[in-house]
Order: sequence, then C-alpha cells, then structure tokens
Amino acid sequence: MATKRKVNNLLALAVLAALVERPLHRYEIATTMRERGKDRDMDIKWGSLYTVVQNMEKAGFLEIVGSERAGARPERTIYAITEAGRAEMADWTRELIAEPEYEAHRFTAGLSVMAALPPDEVADLLGRRAEALDRSIASVRRIVEEHATTGLPRLFIVEVEYDLAMLQAEATWARSLRDEIARGEFPEVELWRSFHTEGLRPAEVVELVERRMADQANTNSGAGNHRQE
Repeated sequence: MATKRKVNNLLALAVLAALVERPLHRYEIATTMRERGKDRDMDIKWGSLYTVVQNMEKAGFLEIVGSERAGARPERTIYAITEAGRAEMADWTRELIAEPEYEAHRFTAGLSVMAALPPDEVADLLGRRAEALDRSIASVRRIVEEHATTGLPRLFIVEVEYDLAMLQAEATWARSLRDEIARGEFPEVELWRSFHTEGLRPAEVVELVERRMADQANTNSGAGNHRQE
C-alpha cells in the first residue's frame, strides 16, 4: 500500500533528485529537471513548482541556505535538501520500484466502452494506434541510441528503456486484438456487430448474452452428468 506522504506529488520527488547534488534556486531546479527529461518520466505540472517547493520546506525536506540576485531580477531563494529529504527520497524510490499500483489510463477507459463502436471500426482504430505507437517507439529508440553514443551510464537512462519496452508491448497487444477482431475470432463478435447493424438495444444484447451463458452452462452440466453415468 502506498505511503501517505507529506507532499504527495511526484514533482516533489523530481525536486529532491535535482537537489541531492547541490543547492539550487527554483529556476535552476526546473532547468535541471528539464535537461534530464523528468517531464517525460513524470506527470509534471510546472505551475505547481513554487507551491511544491514551499510545502517541502514546511515538511522539513528542504531548507533555505541563501539567496542571490542577478542584475535587476528579483532575489532568488536557494534551497538545499535536508537529511529528512534524503530519507524521504530513498523511501519513496523504494516504494515506487517495489510496489505495483494500478494507474488509470485513457486507453483502458476506451477499451472498457469499445462496444459503443462497431467491431470493424474498432479494428481500424487499433491499427491506427499501433502505427502511432510505432512512431513513438522509433522516437524513444533514437533517444536510447543517442544516450549510448554519449557514454551516459545506463543507470541514468534505464527508465527510457522501460518506456520503450512498454510501448513495444502495447503495440504488439493492440495489433493482436485488431487481428482477432478483423478475422472474426473475437468471442461474440457477430453479436457485437449485430448490436450496431440491427440497432439492438443494450438490454436486448444483455438478454442475448445471458441466454447464451445459460445455454452453455446447461450444456456443460449435461456433459458432466453424462460422464458420471
């Protein structure tokens, strides 16, 4: 179970990771996170940075260690990570790596209501998704290859490898489902198709499904009794 944290925002974890090297002011924190692609790894809302940093200071994870002024710009407060902040970062990292937690995805939401569309259209949409995923795969693969040429240790790009693996798995799965529907091998695909071609009401579809399930159960029960005899 996920720990209830004082600042429960992944942006806070990215801030801690930036400050673990040296004290920074907020602009430097944002620049460091962008340079390292943290906005790709986490759902970061940059407008929340000021509030998150303030909350982390209140929680004792950060401390103010000075300020600086460049020309006519406003004075910039410099923050450093505290021992409590280091402990929080380590504990949070352990949790994220070791404890799987369900995360809702837009794709999952679409799949949950795909019966609202005809099967042939869904198959076409899945094919388009797979093609879009192929483009993302090519883009992420280029990132991995570019990092390899710079000699950047794998330790610092392993999350990109994970992204690539997940994209490849999703593309494979999407194509598999598309082919299953297109070939008519998806269970109850004809019932699904008739739902749209014949204008069946949802209640009628549910009734048909329940009737088929009951017939199947009776068939299985009869086969079991026959074997016992």
